[in-house]
Amino acid sequence: MGTPVPGYDIRIGEDGDLWVRGPSLARGYHNRPDLTAQRFVDGWFFSGDKFTRDSDGCLYYTGRSDEMFRVSGEWVSPIEVECALIDHPAVLESAVVPYQEDSGLVRPKAFVVLKPGDPADSAELQEFVRSRLAHYKSPRRIEFVAELPKTASGKIQRYKLREISE
Repeated sequence: MGTPVPGYDIRIGEDGDLWVRGPSLARGYHNRPDLTAQRFVDGWFFSGDKFTRDSDGCLYYTGRSDEMFRVSGEWVSPIEVECALIDHPAVLESAVVPYQEDSGLVRPKAFVVLKPGDPADSAELQEFVRSRLAHYKSPRRIEFVAELPKTASGKIQRYKLREISE
């Protein structure tokens, strides 16, 4: 994402939550006092986004707070896993959601759209992700689909995928 715009302050909590402060910050949400109280605290705005920062101060987006989930006590960013999957030459699109195994443990599940004529199987994609990310982030299940459910603006409707996974 880059670095903060001059005149704005940011802080990233230990959990990666981004807080912003600056001269053009809104005063709150229209007719939403409860949400305003949660998101606007002492001049800071809680964005709902997760970020990391490198040693040069460059910011990296890791996902929305409400889309992150824990696997084996560690946070998993669906976007991070999706990006790893999309790096595979056979993958056109992917979406990752949590699913609960029969044992009660939560694991990543990927929905994958393959490029026409490019075959790949679950084991190959799982190994591909494991070679790039921590083992616990690799999808335990991969479902191949013709398309991902999206809004009119093209945003993936993860809630529909979570419903399928239940």
